[in-house]
This record gives sequence, C-alpha cells and structure tokens, in this order.
Amino acid sequence: MLLGRGKVNPDKPDNYGQTPLSFAAWKGHERVARMLLARGQVNPDKPDNNGWTPLSFAAWGGHEGVVKILLGREEVDPDRPDDIGQAPLALAAWGGHEGVVEVLLGQGEINPDKPNSGGGIPLSCATRNGREGVVKILLGREEVNPD
Repeated sequence: MLLGRGKVNPDKPDNYGQTPLSFAAWKGHERVARMLLARGQVNPDKPDNNGWTPLSFAAWGGHEGVVKILLGREEVDPDRPDDIGQAPLALAAWGGHEGVVEVLLGQGEINPDKPNSGGGIPLSCATRNGREGVVKILLGREEVNPD
C-alpha cells in the first residue's frame, strides 16, 4: 500500500543511513526484499552510516534466502567491507551461518582470507565464537591460511 503512493521514496534512509531494504534484509523478509528491489529506485548495495549494506545485514542475520536474492543483482558487491573492514563473509562466519557462508563462498569475487582493519579474518571470527561448522568449511578452502 505504501509503495503505491506516489510520494513514498522506497530507498530513503533513516538517521543511521539504513534503508527499508536494509531492514528487510536484516529481518530476513524475502518477499519484502523482492518487492522493494522490483522498484527501480532502490539501490541494493547502499551502505548505511557504518558501511553495512543490505547484504551485510542479511549475512549477519543468517538469512540465506535474502542473501541469494541480493547476490542475484549485479550491483551488489559480495565482498564489500564495512567501515571497519568486515565483509559479509566475516559477518556470516561470526554468526555461524553455514548456509550463508557456503552461498558467499560460491561467489567468484569473495576472498575467504580477507582481513578486517584489525587483522581478523573470517576464520578467526568463526573460531572466536566456536562456530565449528563454519571453521570446517573455511579450512576446506585452499585460499584460507590457518596460520
């Protein structure tokens, strides 16, 4: 109903820079994400004030369906870091979201050993939180240096 009104900007950020798509991604609302993306005015890779994109929010929340929807858009950078260098893969690893980690690793542009600004890598995010399944997935990758 709201999107049907002519004066509604479906990509307008709040005071934190978060857009309706960011909220839909954060909460895993696939249908709402699709509806917003169907509007030509929505930027699927728009960062908030901390550099988090809708993909960052979906990865953090473990919402595999929304991650797949966003990765289906060529405008979305699957390895885009936030302001402290955390890419979506590190956020998914931190949360132990194995399905999201697998989907992200399926993207050719992902560096599974990419450090954040503090030097932490997705593997350290997973080990710090005891995410055994994610640790196994990452250690199965040639590009990941366990040292």
